Amino acid sequence: MEPLQPGDPSQVGIYRLHNRLGAGGMGQVYLGTTPGGRLVAVKVIRANVTADPEYRRRLAREVEAARSVGGFHTAHVVDADASADPPWMVTAFIAGPSLQAAIRDNGPLTVVAATALGAALAEGLAAIHACGLLHRDLKPGNILMATDGPRIIDFGIARPVEASTLTGKDVLVGTYSYMSPEQYRDDILTPASDVFALGCVLAFAATGHAPFDAGTTYQIMYNVLESQPDLNGIEPGPFRAVLERCLAKDPRTRPLLAEVLAELSRGVTESGQIPTQAIAPLVTSAPVAAPATPPSEPPALRPPQERHESVTIIQQANAAPGSHVIQIAGNAKNEGD
Repeated sequence: MEPLQPGDPSQVGIYRLHNRLGAGGMGQVYLGTTPGGRLVAVKVIRANVTADPEYRRRLAREVEAARSVGGFHTAHVVDADASADPPWMVTAFIAGPSLQAAIRDNGPLTVVAATALGAALAEGLAAIHACGLLHRDLKPGNILMATDGPRIIDFGIARPVEASTLTGKDVLVGTYSYMSPEQYRDDILTPASDVFALGCVLAFAATGHAPFDAGTTYQIMYNVLESQPDLNGIEPGPFRAVLERCLAKDPRTRPLLAEVLAELSRGVTESGQIPTQAIAPLVTSAPVAAPATPPSEPPALRPPQERHESVTIIQQANAAPGSHVIQIAGNAKNEGD
């Protein structure tokens, strides 16, 4: 958490801003308070992306997507205004580190803890899919480790399952190390794409690195499309077997989320541990500091809503030796977000 910087707003809608929580390519996230003093996360979208009317329409869809899922598995949406200049989004503040930060600070999980984490995330994704949505950017930075279980956040690229594409031709949306092969191929996506990302996230949690990581974006693309996942460090057994099935190149051969949840839940039961106890080291974090500035008198009330940030990347790459040249424009986020 950092203090506000010169040029940062002090208020958005009825919400008083106090500190910076993080940033990404699409916007800045602030710690704010409601008029009644409750902590919230306020996400303000950068001006350089709000000139596109399609982006504003997309943001409005994201708000509805997040609201339809509810707050049990996600950060509850409090308020939003996609027509504001700049647009903004507000969610309940979740105290706890991201999975990315937790693994960085505490190291990889045991198989038991990774199994418990996987069961919770599979349950959350199932709730998202039950609303007819895909997440499309599940990654460690988009998972918050709350005391009552992990929360899946950032519906910045969620969309109705039946929609063919959210962006234009030759546009990829997601984070390279956690994207499914069909996202690179520009195929129509199904819930199996999120299952692939879940496998990548759990492999990261158990090893400290994504299973297709490489030194360059080009090599990551090739690994996702052609190479076997690097699961070194994960002992053979039911957990590794689930990951291998989730990371299949062909989405038709991946397990359904219900199968993943059943397998991982069985592993948690057999371990004899309560899931939240198994992943307890991940939710330990410093107490939330008091806001840097006290709340002030709010302006006239308006009804309450949220969004997450991404970075636009345009590059040309050979996905594999001898392959065609691919033009890509994708939305991603810094892994530290």
